[in-house]
Amino acid sequence: MKLNGCSALITGASSGIGREFARQLAGRARSLILVARREQRLNELRDELRQRHPNLIVHIRKTDLADLAQLKELIAWLEHEKINVDLLVNNAGLGDLGPFATSDPRRNEQITLVNMVALTSLTRHLLPEMIANKRGAILNVSSSAGFLPIPRFAVYAATKAYVTSFSEALRAELLGTGVNVCTLCPGPVHTEFQEVARRPGGQRDRGPEILHVPVEQVVREARGALEADRPLVIPGVAMKLGMGLARMTPMAILRVASRFSAKRG
Repeated sequence: MKLNGCSALITGASSGIGREFARQLAGRARSLILVARREQRLNELRDELRQRHPNLIVHIRKTDLADLAQLKELIAWLEHEKINVDLLVNNAGLGDLGPFATSDPRRNEQITLVNMVALTSLTRHLLPEMIANKRGAILNVSSSAGFLPIPRFAVYAATKAYVTSFSEALRAELLGTGVNVCTLCPGPVHTEFQEVARRPGGQRDRGPEILHVPVEQVVREARGALEADRPLVIPGVAMKLGMGLARMTPMAILRVASRFSAKRG
C-alpha cells in the first residue's frame, strides 16, 4: 500500500515511535487521528503538524486504552464520525521492568489491556471496511522482546509474542484482499518507554548502546516495510543479526540464557 493520501490512526501518538510516525506521515497523509492519554501533548503535536502542513486534517482523541470504557468510546466515536481509516498504527504499549512476583497486579492488567486487547479491538473494528475498499494496511508495533522469554520483563514480552503471532496469522488470512499487515519488532529505542516501565527506585536497564536505533530510523524502516508489503521489520543491523540468531537458537539453550539473565537481575 502506498501511503500517499492515506487516513491514518496512530495510538500512543503523544511520544516516541507514535509521535515520530505522525511527523513522518504528515507530509503524505490526507488525515491523521492521534490517540493518546496526554491531551496537552496531542494538542502540541497537532499544532506542530498543522503549521508545517496546513492542508492536513488532524483529529485528536484523549483516550486511556487501559480503560475499556474509554476504548469503547473511541470505537463508538470512529463509527459515529464515519472517518475512513486505511492505515492503522497500533503503537501504544506499556511495560513493567522487575520480578513478576513483586509486580503490581493492576499494572499487569493495564499492560495486557493496552498491548493486546486494545490492539485487537481496534483492528477488528477497522478491518472490515478496509477489506470492503480493497485498500488498507495495519502496522502492529510488537518488540524483539516478543521473540524471547525475558526474565524481569515477563508480562511485556509475553504480550508482544501475542502481537507478533496475531499479526502473522492475520496477514495470512488477508492474502489477496488488498489489506496488508506488517509487524514492527524494534529493539532498544531512545524513547520514554524505559523510564515509564522502570519501577520506583529500580535500576535503569537500557542495554548495549550498539543495539539502540534512533526513533527516526525505526519509523523510516517501518514505512518502507509497509509500502514493500513485507511481513516483519527489525530495525538496525545489530538487532537484525542478533534476533536472527536468537530465533534459530533451540529453546533449551534459551532457557539456560534466561536463567543466567535472571540471576544477574
